[in-house]
Amino acid sequence: MAALGAATVGMAIVAVALKNLVRSVVAYALASAFLAALFFVLASPFAGALELTVGAGLVAVLFLVALILAGGEEKEAAA
Repeated sequence: MAALGAATVGMAIVAVALKNLVRSVVAYALASAFLAALFFVLASPFAGALELTVGAGLVAVLFLVALILAGGEEKEAAA
């Protein structure tokens, strides 16, 4: 159970720290999947199923589609 919590926090930190947006969305989806697994371990299947479908599924796919439609390339800002 502690390993799932540590993996969730670790992937959330990785998602925030990454420069590549696609990899950041994948890290967010993994953090959400780890959180859903933690809910299942804590005997809360409804919260786990909701987090898995909405967090890891719907939101991550929505972010990826938005990145694809927006061009998906990061441009360097002129300083």
